[in-house]
Amino acid sequence: MSIKSPLLNRPGAVEAAGADAGTAAHYGDPLREQRALARGEAVTDLSSRGVVTVSGEDRLSWLNTLSSQQVAALKPGESSELLLSVQGRIEHDARVLDDGERTWLIVEGDEAPELSAWLDSMKFMLRVEVRDVTADWAVAGSVAPVTAWSDFAVWTDPWPRVSPGGHAYTATDEPAHPGHERPWYEYLIPREGLEDAVGASGQALAGSMAAEALRIAAWRPRLGAETDDKTIPHELDLIRTAVHLAKGCYKGQETIARVHNLGHPPRRLVFLQLDGSQHTLPAAGSPVKLGERVVGRVTSVAQHYEMGAIALAVIKRSVDPDEQLTVDDEGELYAAAQELVVSPDAGQAVGRPTGLLRSPRPR
Repeated sequence: MSIKSPLLNRPGAVEAAGADAGTAAHYGDPLREQRALARGEAVTDLSSRGVVTVSGEDRLSWLNTLSSQQVAALKPGESSELLLSVQGRIEHDARVLDDGERTWLIVEGDEAPELSAWLDSMKFMLRVEVRDVTADWAVAGSVAPVTAWSDFAVWTDPWPRVSPGGHAYTATDEPAHPGHERPWYEYLIPREGLEDAVGASGQALAGSMAAEALRIAAWRPRLGAETDDKTIPHELDLIRTAVHLAKGCYKGQETIARVHNLGHPPRRLVFLQLDGSQHTLPAAGSPVKLGERVVGRVTSVAQHYEMGAIALAVIKRSVDPDEQLTVDDEGELYAAAQELVVSPDAGQAVGRPTGLLRSPRPR
């Protein structure tokens, strides 16, 4: 059950559904809120997020052995992202921040109890303590640092920079990656002080619809949206931020290394520019078709304040990048022009001294 945010009491607030339940989808004007958020003039209530802490002397070395990312030397204030996986499939995707005394893991709200219990079961005799502190800590997001929140711990999204040990699976030249247009900060705020903190920030409020539209435009995958029980990080370009290819053993390492070095991911993330003439949006989960053949599914969809109807989808790797696709929402069809996120030739990196061959982003 989600915790209801006190910000839902603001005039015009309409509660979100799904993963963002308990917070506002919007406060009466989603596109205006989105523009303000993009300009760095608004903050988003992310208090539906879960928060888990790991304290104790062994916390970083222990997390390092369990996860895909190199965090053993994470310094206070540094941000990272890690995956916990079985057989290379994504089980948990955590935003990671250490403050010198404890490590903070920000996750989707429904993930916190499961993650906390699993970590607790893995600590054995090590000097670590795991706590689910979701009831005590809220999260708020912005695209620019919030001066009034300088005393709060903040996680800075590494996306879309390629982290040490990472690798870009995108077909786009790095300077042109749209993720650079959306820096992202998530602040940890005592839940009982969330309303006062938002008031003191001097910022407007933007709902989750605004934050989601900017995330989709930045090609940023989200657990539970772009993932299912078969997802491997290669398919979503998460090797760039959440996986260190040269670190030691962890669960799922064999699959991740094998696909990266010798194979290709079976699916790939794609950005879709949808035909907006219907003035409606297809539902997440709608089939993506090439002709009459289903080749994937829509994972996230939004109305962007500049680009109109946009979506992310996961489709079969073999689909020709030049093909026009169609989204079928229970018989209502939306033409969908695809823009490469993960290249069809991603993988088989052995012997490639410069990584993937990339082509410029279509304009």
